[in-house]
Amino acid sequence: MSRMIFDNDEIGTLWVSGESDSPDSRILLTVSNDAGENTVVITPDAIAPSNSRLYVQAPPERVVVKERKYSGQLGSFFTFVGYAITAVLLSFVLLSATGRLQARVVLTGSMVPAINSGDIVILDPLKTMVPKLNDIVTYTGRRFDGTAVASFTHRIVGGDLQTGFIVKGDANRAPDVQRVKRADIIGKVVFKIPFLGRILMPKTLMTLVPMIFIFWLLIDKLRDDK
Repeated sequence: MSRMIFDNDEIGTLWVSGESDSPDSRILLTVSNDAGENTVVITPDAIAPSNSRLYVQAPPERVVVKERKYSGQLGSFFTFVGYAITAVLLSFVLLSATGRLQARVVLTGSMVPAINSGDIVILDPLKTMVPKLNDIVTYTGRRFDGTAVASFTHRIVGGDLQTGFIVKGDANRAPDVQRVKRADIIGKVVFKIPFLGRILMPKTLMTLVPMIFIFWLLIDKLRDDK
């Protein structure tokens, strides 16, 4: 006696033939490939769909179904991204410690579209270079009495070393009131990292870190269930 087990495009057509001497005999048959896993339990009277994990745990290298393949690729991607971000951050820390580069988070949109709120700007401290027209610089803003207020990242649109530089945000209608002296310039913007500054804000981190932790617990739970 012959009975059809599978008949689909992903696996093909499989048959089982013969009869069992024992009415209580059971055969567990699993066929797996990149398209997925198909399992049946074969008895003398019926062929019933089932799940192999209910009966036996196969070695991971023997069963690579579509879900596991994609989850493995996704895990490798996030691992690579994590290492890459860690390497970049460590590089910035080392360069900042040596005074070669500094990083600042931009909090306003005064330099849109060149620099957006939430971008991180990387600064060259300009120890040996002189600022020039069209350079984007970060400088220490001061009140009329000379008291430091905050740091601003704007473009040099005029002035010189002797009289002070005229700076202006690209999105602002008028230049800044302060004429920026060389001593107040923290550094020149050499490149930017879009959006990352938003993630590094304290309020965002307080929300994001618990969410990442919960998401990671859910991923581990799904892996255990599989």
